Amino acid sequence: MSSGNTQSSAPPDDLVDLSRFALEAMGEGVAVFDADLRLTICNQSYIDMFPRIKSVIVEGVHWDDILRAAVENGEIVDPFNDVDALINRAYGHRSNTGNETVAEHFDGRTYRLQFKPTPSGGCVAIRREIKEQPPEKIMLRDRETLVATVLDTSPVAIVMARLDDGRILYRSQEARMLFGDTVNAREHYTSKEARDGYVRALKKKGTVTGYRLTSVRADGTTFESESAGRIVEYIGQTCVVTAVTDLTEQMEREALTRHVVESCPTPIQMTNAETGETLFSSPKATELFGNPVSSKSMYVSLDDRNRQVNELREKGVMHDFRAEFYDRHGRKFWGLVAAQLIQYAGDEVIVSHTYDLTEQLNVEAELSGQRDLLFQNEKMSALGELLAGVAHELNNPLSIVVGHSLMLREDTNDPDITRQIEKISLAAERCAKIVKTFLTMARQQPTKTEEVNINDIVRTAVDVARYGDLGDEVTIECDLTDSLPPCRADSDQITQVVLNLILNAEHAIKDSGTGDSIILKTKTDDAAGKIWIEIEDNGPGIPESNQSRIFEPFYTTKDVGDGTGIGLTLSHRIIRSHDGQIELDKTFTSGTRFQITLPSHTSSNANSLKRTKETPGSDEKARILIVDDEVDVADLNAEILTRDGFQVDVVNSAQDGVTMLRDSSYQVVLSDLNMPEMDGRGFFDTVKEEFPHLTGCIGFVTGDTMGKASQTFLKEANCPYLEKPASPKELRAFVAEIQKRSEGAG
Repeated sequence: MSSGNTQSSAPPDDLVDLSRFALEAMGEGVAVFDADLRLTICNQSYIDMFPRIKSVIVEGVHWDDILRAAVENGEIVDPFNDVDALINRAYGHRSNTGNETVAEHFDGRTYRLQFKPTPSGGCVAIRREIKEQPPEKIMLRDRETLVATVLDTSPVAIVMARLDDGRILYRSQEARMLFGDTVNAREHYTSKEARDGYVRALKKKGTVTGYRLTSVRADGTTFESESAGRIVEYIGQTCVVTAVTDLTEQMEREALTRHVVESCPTPIQMTNAETGETLFSSPKATELFGNPVSSKSMYVSLDDRNRQVNELREKGVMHDFRAEFYDRHGRKFWGLVAAQLIQYAGDEVIVSHTYDLTEQLNVEAELSGQRDLLFQNEKMSALGELLAGVAHELNNPLSIVVGHSLMLREDTNDPDITRQIEKISLAAERCAKIVKTFLTMARQQPTKTEEVNINDIVRTAVDVARYGDLGDEVTIECDLTDSLPPCRADSDQITQVVLNLILNAEHAIKDSGTGDSIILKTKTDDAAGKIWIEIEDNGPGIPESNQSRIFEPFYTTKDVGDGTGIGLTLSHRIIRSHDGQIELDKTFTSGTRFQITLPSHTSSNANSLKRTKETPGSDEKARILIVDDEVDVADLNAEILTRDGFQVDVVNSAQDGVTMLRDSSYQVVLSDLNMPEMDGRGFFDTVKEEFPHLTGCIGFVTGDTMGKASQTFLKEANCPYLEKPASPKELRAFVAEIQKRSEGAG
């Protein structure tokens, strides 16, 4: 080296001096390296080309160390800022002897480099400064600088490594932060096989995108990554340039999204719009539909799915699409679908949420039934008020007609007069039955209840019907379950309901000429505590348009004069008053079937006395006080009882009744309920206060037993009552019952 730095070991001194002189005389920078790439000699020009690292360039220094010091001290401008990559590139240039390369320094100078081999296996490095650079070289340098700047500021980790051995030639700043200062790209993979698989994919197509694998960070932890790579040629070497994306945050977001979707309490699905293939099902969707391969198998009708797809393709979204589906058990149900059509992996995909409408439809049906029942009850209530008013006005005059006609029949033996009285009596009794029917429809409770056998009631109704004009056209059969539990009911009213349904079936069969059979069945539901009665016929049935109105008052499909329209209404009211139900079985299509349910083992809510047809009276005739504002009714009842040997006093106001009780002693008191000024309730309260011993001797003869106030009073007072109009026989039995009750209390 010049200035005492140029050295040689073997040649003579003159030759060494000559060699040194020759080197120093050269304008280029020259350095000679031995076979181990260690510096043996160089000229001053070579040293001057590295002003920042002159102290490093000494005999014996390794070529790698000169390059490393030049890069680290900013002597040489490396667009990639990667010492190892620079050394690798330099090795490539050195091995290509005779070829030239260019090196840029920090001060803007550019040198052309050329390597010459020596006989001993070393090389001579020759550096010449380029004074004026061609425009294309300047452009290339600027472009390389720009590329290096872009890559180093990119948030994507970029690594360039040799294809064969994986040695890294370049890494971006993001790659250095992610993988550290690794030497070989294989260190970025969990195994050699993992990188080999990635390389095979690259060799197959020359490029890959979206290649997922597990990578290793600088601290040794692993993470899921996605790589995009390409095979390129660089300075005579086949390399792999790979852009690595850390998927940790993305996968955490995806995991959170999946967790939210899977935890969603609604059935969510993703299906291919064209093929129906199921791409995703949330746990709730699997719970509802099972695991169908295709959504097409979920629809009861494929037309519904085709309609859904067409609507989505037209509008892109839907919110209230109704269709019938199969659940995972193969059962049909109605569902409400909200869906959107999206593009996913190049296909049309339907993202949908299906809501099971089963419970909602059941609730709607129940509410509809309750609305119908409420509407029916409102109509019955209005009808009840009307009928109660009519009945109340008719009760008193009918009592007089019925009473006097029966008394006249008892008084005469003349056949002609008896026949006329019978006509009057029958007409009056018919009117009385109509009034009682009206009251029954208006009343909220049965007139009397007792423990009855439903099978006996059905047999009675059938026997009565068979005595009618059935002929040979219609047969009545019974299929009754033995050992039915007892039921507390008004046997007359229930018999009336069953008989009415039998007669309706008979008329429908005869009028239409369709059918010939009526079947009555009974059964029990012990778990529900109910008794069932079914009346079924094979007649023409009830048209669907009429089914919702059959229990409406005065609604009938019969010809004028053939039906009143109150038979089914009355039946409905009677069964409801027994806390039961009467319904038309709309699923029965082979005729008509009515179903009646009654509670078993129930107690009566009525307060009327259980009375036999005739109860013998006491031998001693009681003294009776009759309190009634209707003079004719009071006189009639007094005459009936007087004829039977009773001593009877009559007053036409409750105040006069109290006065009579203060002045005289009575064993039986008969009072009306509705009276002016002081009514029956006030009269009873006064008696209870002033004459408590007489509270068990009071009975009410009234036409107002259907009002809630009257029912409440009779229940609380625990008093017997008799409905107007009453026959002499019923009145006598009623008085005998009160007399017996008062004697028992005494």
